Amino acid sequence: MIIKPKVRGFICTTAHPEGCRAFVRKQIEYVRSQPHANGPKKVLVIGASMGYGLASRITAAYSFGAATIGIIFDKPASGSRTASSGWYNSAAFEALAHEDGLYAKTINGDAYSAEIKKKTIELIKTDLGKVDMVVYSLAAPRRTTADGTVYSSVLKTVGSPYTNKTIDLKNRVVSDITVAPATEEEINATVKVMGGEDWKDWIDALKAADAIEDNAVTVAYSYIGPSITHPMYADGSIGKAKDHLFATSKQITSEGIKAYISVNKALVTQSSAAIPIVPLYISILYKVMKEHGVHEGCIEQMYRLMNQKLFSGEPVTDEEDRIRLDDLEMQPEIQSEVTKLWSEISTENLDTHADLDGYFSDFYSLFGFGADGIDYDADTDPDTPDFIPV
Repeated sequence: MIIKPKVRGFICTTAHPEGCRAFVRKQIEYVRSQPHANGPKKVLVIGASMGYGLASRITAAYSFGAATIGIIFDKPASGSRTASSGWYNSAAFEALAHEDGLYAKTINGDAYSAEIKKKTIELIKTDLGKVDMVVYSLAAPRRTTADGTVYSSVLKTVGSPYTNKTIDLKNRVVSDITVAPATEEEINATVKVMGGEDWKDWIDALKAADAIEDNAVTVAYSYIGPSITHPMYADGSIGKAKDHLFATSKQITSEGIKAYISVNKALVTQSSAAIPIVPLYISILYKVMKEHGVHEGCIEQMYRLMNQKLFSGEPVTDEEDRIRLDDLEMQPEIQSEVTKLWSEISTENLDTHADLDGYFSDFYSLFGFGADGIDYDADTDPDTPDFIPV
């Protein structure tokens, strides 16, 4: 079929297999080109199909030669529907890793479930014995717990409504938006989905099965950002979940496995695209950071995390033991310029005050579109018959 992007809301409902492969290969080539520290050799990545999770898996494999097991929740092609981009990304990563003599296996299913935890542990015990790093990078809209309760996360403020600028990306229009506060029930549900409970369940299950090394490390990802985004993120419903994630890192560490929170930079991901106000902030941030020559994507961030912050000697952390990959984003000169542009931005000056082209380029690349050297008008087979998850 001829595969073109079809966008609905903040997601693209199609993905291009050759484009996804090209972007995975590009990330691999970046990591290969960089100096390498001495890092973990047997890595489990929970949420490995896109964004930071995929970049973490690529970095572990190609910086350290690590064997990797990735947990994804994606769909293969079916009839006239393409596979999800995460499926194509994982297929490409496995194929390229195997070509390079690296162990790589993928499990497809609900990472929150006891079934997938059991299946993963069995694979670890059979093939690797124990893992020495666990990356927890789930970004799901809902979670079903063991008793069958379904919790859904919300992207809302806490306490009172919040009004600020946002952007209609489709029509390139800047306007004001008022976001209603979350109820206590919605906050609790968001914490259930995006907090640290499942992260700890994974670590506890691995420890109980003797499938994790005593000196292993585990890392989960968060974001803080500037005051502009705080009501929608750091102080919002998702921020409450991230607070719980941070508290969980302390609990996991106190029980024997060193756990870190990595505070990452604002980037275009399937999750961030859904948060009101944040896409406009990201498009301004991109403009400023690119002009200063300090812009990074997911792979640059994860390379820096593992090779410069975690495994280059003593881990580099802040006073609260968090790893700060948002250090470039939060430089005073960067934020000063972003704040100035934010105060001035309107529909009329979008092209001079924001990098919307960069935003859209990153958005479409999530789904395999816009890669160099790919003929997007060519007839393309959407199936990946050689990729069969465990």
